[in-house]
Formats: sequence, C-alpha cells, structure tokens
Amino acid sequence: MLAQLLRRPRSIDLAPLTIEEIEAPAPGPGELRLRLEACAVCRTDLQIVEGDLALHRAPLVPGHQAVGIVEAIGPGVEGWAAGDRAGVGWLGDVCGSCEYCTTGRENLCESATFTGWDRDGGYAQAMLVRAGFALRLPAALEAEALAPLLCGGVIGYRSLRVSGIGPGQRLGLYGFGASASLAIQVAVHMGCEVFVVTRSTEEQRRARALGAAWAGALDEQPPARLHAAVTFAPVGEVVLAALRALAPGGTVAINAIHLDRVPEFSYDWLWRERSLRSVANFTRADAREFLALAAEIPLRTETQPFALAQANEALRALRQGELRGTAVLMIE
Repeated sequence: MLAQLLRRPRSIDLAPLTIEEIEAPAPGPGELRLRLEACAVCRTDLQIVEGDLALHRAPLVPGHQAVGIVEAIGPGVEGWAAGDRAGVGWLGDVCGSCEYCTTGRENLCESATFTGWDRDGGYAQAMLVRAGFALRLPAALEAEALAPLLCGGVIGYRSLRVSGIGPGQRLGLYGFGASASLAIQVAVHMGCEVFVVTRSTEEQRRARALGAAWAGALDEQPPARLHAAVTFAPVGEVVLAALRALAPGGTVAINAIHLDRVPEFSYDWLWRERSLRSVANFTRADAREFLALAAEIPLRTETQPFALAQANEALRALRQGELRGTAVLMIE
C-alpha cells in the first residue's frame, strides 16, 4: 500500500513527508484494518510534522481524521463486519481502568495513545484502528464531508461544552478556521448569539453567512460582554483578547494542543470568577454525541480536496492560510 511517511520533523517547506510503498498492516487482537477513502488534514498534523510536538515514533504515518471501509478484522472483535464504514479520530486507545477512564474522562488518561502520533494514521491507503475506538458514521454524508468532523468537529463540540455556554447566551469564537466553522453551526443550533473575532475579512464574511451576529478583527471588542468564549488560534495573545471581552463568571476555553505562550496579564481580567480552561482531546462519548448532532442539524463542511501524494502541499497551504475550508486527502 502507499503511505506518507515522516522520518524526521522539519519545515513543511522542505517536504518532510515521503510517499512510499509499504506492507499493509495485519490487524491484531481487537483491531480493524480500514481501506481508507479520505483523511482530513489538521493543524496538529502540521505541528507533529514540523516538530512543534515531539515525534513519538519514527517512521510515522500522520493523520487522525480518517474515513474508511472495514476490510480485515482481528481476533476477538465483535460488532463490526467487513464492508462496514468507520471513522478514526485522535484518541487511539486508553487504559480503561484509571481514575479518569472510570469516571467518564478518558481524554485525560495518562496512558492514552493517539492516532497519527503514537499509532500510524490516515495519510495512507489503509490503517489499523482499535475496534473500540472506531466510530460509526452517518450514512448520508460522503467521505470528504465526514473526515473534517472527526477532529475539528468533535474537539469544537467539546470546547463548547467545556466553555459552559448555554441557549440564549453570548459566545465568542476567536479564530475562524475549520473547527470554528463547525462549532458556530452547533452554537447557532443551540440558540446562542455568536460573535466571531478573526483578522481575515473573508472569514468574517463566512462567519456572518453561518449565523454570526457580529464579526470583527482582533483589535475590535465584541458589541456585548461574552458569557463564554472559545479560542482556536494557538496564540496566547488571542486568549487574552477573549478574556478581556468576558463577562464576570464566564469561561474562556482554549482549543489548542500547543500554545506559543500566555503573556502576563492583569489579575483584574480574571477576577470576579472568570475562568480559563484548556481543552484536552475528546472522549468517544463526545464523538458519538457530536456525530449524531451533525446528522441532525445537518452540519455543512467546506473542504478542499488533495491527492494522497499532495500531503506536503496540503500542510503547506494550511500553514500559509491559503485553504478555503478543510484540506482533505482523497485516497484511492
């Protein structure tokens, strides 16, 4: 099978991924092998490829938003059959027995492993997934539309939950890439009034088209104090901008696995029971709830297709801000 391999992290300008012919992996106990149809491209992939996140194994096949068809089943697997459609997200496996796993917080498991970081991911024609972590997908959507839901969509949904936002409240979204464009649809469906802060005038226009009550630049204040905010850009200054716009008792949820830094700020911005919360991964329950909601709304995804051989180009376009929607590798 063909796969994009990362052997050494370096700038995406140096094309660190190489497409190679490798042997298709055989599923072990409790595993499925999927013949892949599509894999969406995530900023976390870029951070792994460029070394912002330390490489856990080499060579590595990146990618953690994959859609495929079950083609081989390992010993001990129940509930899946050849020909079933399945999705793969960031969470690859957990211990199942720690204090986090047994209290509905498996996203915090200290022994968790992650797709496209600890386990080979979806920049390939086939991949393995633990059967208990394979996700059943809505039948109505095509693979290209489904793939972006499996990370940006789910983590955006969890971010809304962590922020504590509720119907009728004012929500700020800081940054308006792929994840935020899905989160706004969920928030509007909930009945929230959404304010979007992004430097791009095109993204501001798109946010209004998706239901934002207001959209402006980072140096502008939303027209009303926010009950909650979610930041999507991996930049600490954005976190402070959200905090300054927050009403007392509100929460800023930081949707980032890697943040450059959080600059020093006045305690007055945090006082009166404001909160800063990080968002770490997501649980399988989050994914199931979100996928059901995505089909109910239904969510609209905007994608830009690339061939598997163009993975470096897709990541470069992501870094340069040249994408319209989510880059998706279409796999044959």
